[in-house]
Amino acid sequence: MKSHWIRFIQLPILSPLIAVISALLVGAILILLAGANPITAYTVLFQESLSSYFGFGNTLTKMTPLLFTSLGVLVALRAGQFNIGGEGQIYLGALGSTLIGLYVQGIPAVIHIPLALVAGFGFGAVWGWIPGYLKAVRGINEVITTLLLNYIAVNLVSYLVQNPLKAPGAPSPYSPLIAKEAQLPIILPQSLAHAGIILALMAAGVLWVLLVRSPLGYQIAAVGFNPTAAHYAGISVKNTIMLVMALAGGLAGLAGASEVMGLKYRLFEQVSPGYGFDAIAIAFLSRGNIGGVVLTTLFFAALRSGANVMQRSAGVPVTVVYAIQGLTVLFIAISLAVERRLKVMQTPNS
Repeated sequence: MKSHWIRFIQLPILSPLIAVISALLVGAILILLAGANPITAYTVLFQESLSSYFGFGNTLTKMTPLLFTSLGVLVALRAGQFNIGGEGQIYLGALGSTLIGLYVQGIPAVIHIPLALVAGFGFGAVWGWIPGYLKAVRGINEVITTLLLNYIAVNLVSYLVQNPLKAPGAPSPYSPLIAKEAQLPIILPQSLAHAGIILALMAAGVLWVLLVRSPLGYQIAAVGFNPTAAHYAGISVKNTIMLVMALAGGLAGLAGASEVMGLKYRLFEQVSPGYGFDAIAIAFLSRGNIGGVVLTTLFFAALRSGANVMQRSAGVPVTVVYAIQGLTVLFIAISLAVERRLKVMQTPNS
């Protein structure tokens, strides 16, 4: 009976579900302390973000960069690498697509859009490959290098939009508008939802095939599970690490490209409100499952989308939503620790 109970609580879907429910329950206490009704607040939050036309469009808009970046974190995790640099990779991807949108002119959208997306992917991939190379060849911890590269990317974009890329007469740091042919089409009329979400879902599908149904996916998983054994099996561990980190950076770069090409149409000093760090939580919460990443990204996007409406309609501060996100991460970390402890308890019986 004890072993059956342990197996039940180790179900992959259970820990994330418990983490989300626990975070919402603690969030309800915070809402009560703020003097509001939790049921009313949550009803407004999720109705606005998921069931209203414009709210759902806003949710899809916020889901797009989150999904791209979360997939980047996930593919790195499959190879045992921790990509903490999603934020910087978003900025570099936004820069790449902006340069194509500004300085490549006179070509049709059918060529201009893919070219700008490729530039966004390429700039992000280079920013991901750098820590991959340093880890694989020099043995430098990728957590440190990806984190430090975030600051370089943010300040590089800040310098560019304040100086050479600044729009003439702009009251604040931002670039001129990119070419209309480089802008992603809107998929829900009169809303902010653009074709970037379709591209992100397609990327999730392609990544699933790559990781689950291809020899390369087996190679990546082998390196993540046991690099030494993978090396003796003839797999190039160094090349695999550099490849997955470049792929992770490229996916995050597409997040930045989608923000420029589908939402803002120009490069701003603050490209991302922290999507790169939210993506780390999403990847861990989904337990490495791509379908779980899609659902968890939708949840986080809904929280962000409905936060302001919840504040206006229910009188709940927006900071409560960010607290719920943080609590979700805390509870998933606790659940992982509990699972590890249960596996240790189960070992003598196996």
